Amino acid sequence: MALVITDQPIPLRADTKGTIRIGQTRVSLDLVVAAFQQGASAEEIVQAWPTLDLGDVYAVLAFYLHNQAAVDSYLLEQQEAEAIRQQITTRQHPDPLRARLLALRGQPSQ
Repeated sequence: MALVITDQPIPLRADTKGTIRIGQTRVSLDLVVAAFQQGASAEEIVQAWPTLDLGDVYAVLAFYLHNQAAVDSYLLEQQEAEAIRQQITTRQHPDPLRARLLALRGQPSQ
């Protein structure tokens, strides 16, 4: 039997807010890349986020290694956007009712 070689789609998707996620999980690309940059293997990444598929992690890491400049640029844009969100949040006067409701839900107030 001959081995059939097929192209596999890269298991990355953008959610409604533009964050790149791995497969159908909520794990973001930045988390996987950061773990990899800190020396984690694909297996260790899957241990940290068990919803990930090992094959998907290897595919994402291969994509990252082949497109490192573009991925690093995307990650930098994400960091800058988060910094701007934090600045806006700190400038706003928190609504006491919203803070109480978030506290009841167990979420940090913003």
